[in-house]
Amino acid sequence: MRDIIVSLLLLGLMPTCFRKPFVGLLVFSMLAYMRVQDLTWGFAREMRWSFMVAVITFAGFFSTRREKRFMAFDARTAIMIALVVLVGASILTSGESSGDALSLYTEYVKIIVIALFTTGIVTTRDRLRALLWVITLSFAFYGLKGGLSGILSGGSIVILQGPGGMLRDNNDFALALCMALPMLWYTAHSERRDILRRFLIFCVPLSMLTIMLTYSRGGFLAMGVTTLALIWRSRNRVAGLTLGLLLLVAGVLAAPQTYKDRIATITSYEEDDSAMARLYSWRTAGFMAAGNPIFGVGYGQFEERYREYAPRLKGAATGPQGVHVAHNSYLQIWAECGTPALFLYLTLLFLSFLDLWKVRALARKRYRTSWIQNYCSMFEASLIAYLTGSVFLNRAHFDLFYHWVGLIVAFGIIARRDLADEGRYPEREADRGVLSPTSPHGFSAAGRLAGLGARAAAGRIS
Repeated sequence: MRDIIVSLLLLGLMPTCFRKPFVGLLVFSMLAYMRVQDLTWGFAREMRWSFMVAVITFAGFFSTRREKRFMAFDARTAIMIALVVLVGASILTSGESSGDALSLYTEYVKIIVIALFTTGIVTTRDRLRALLWVITLSFAFYGLKGGLSGILSGGSIVILQGPGGMLRDNNDFALALCMALPMLWYTAHSERRDILRRFLIFCVPLSMLTIMLTYSRGGFLAMGVTTLALIWRSRNRVAGLTLGLLLLVAGVLAAPQTYKDRIATITSYEEDDSAMARLYSWRTAGFMAAGNPIFGVGYGQFEERYREYAPRLKGAATGPQGVHVAHNSYLQIWAECGTPALFLYLTLLFLSFLDLWKVRALARKRYRTSWIQNYCSMFEASLIAYLTGSVFLNRAHFDLFYHWVGLIVAFGIIARRDLADEGRYPEREADRGVLSPTSPHGFSAAGRLAGLGARAAAGRIS
């Protein structure tokens, strides 16, 4: 029955995706982050829904003249295109042309294309808000589901696998939820309706519990740093820090001993095989990068070339046995794709932070607080979560990161345009100011999203 319901829902949305490409992006994002297809058990689970939605969406985009551009022209979009070229070059120079390598590259190209498409089609504040709500609610679903399961089981369950796709690995799932925490927090505080605001706030601690249930040490560290970032950008840092400490104490008291032992291995890494494997992999990645500084050993070739570059200890040892990955996104892209690719990757991160800081500075000159400043803090905290978690995870090509960069590009364009418009028409400032739940000039994101869906279905929104 689930398969039939999901299939009918997605098939019913296909014509709208063709006529309204932005709706296609919303559906694609739901499939990528909520993974509704993975909630089924039969034929719907195996169908390539994301591929079908993408093809129909792009076909609709290129056959209509309603949308003006495929992507925004920005340094970050140019960098993402350059990364596609460099990653492809790394595969060619490695001499690896197997089906697996081409499949990995095709997936990476898909990730970049969606990020670029996002910069071009998310052109208004309503569209930005609608897409953020889809992504936020997708992660809220899994945060709620995992957190409640943990409470009902007394914390005895362990989430060893996420829903699927980019979230299949428990560490990747934990990283995505860490990036979602700022989305939940700031979306909640921009919502006027009490029931929705309380629901999203309720999902924050449950999502934190879900992250803990993955037993991911990288997720634990990313969650801690993200929480500090949220406190730093809060209006009352003392109250935020106090609440954070109380949650930490409560978490320590309530956490099972197995989880405490797992986290304790962060400091006693010499006694933990998993931690030692990371150190061996980091050293090996350095050897790979030194031996292949321009194009690396080839995208996705770390495991294949590990033995060739593994450090020799006592003449024979090559570190712990088993599957070998870089366990660090920066070393991964450096070893597999070369120094130029690493430079562009770091530049992409830096320019995204820089853009947010510039937009926040512009908004602060006009308002004490505003939707623009709130969004800046949300994007910034999510990027910090990725920046921290990727130190320990092999996720240089993480879907959500590139999509997030695309959203930041679109947000910067929209925010600057709104600030310029308000400068020309000062009487409009009252309609674009504070984004707090109690503000008379606040907005209902859920209401607007519902209206967007209704108008899209009726054919009145492109």
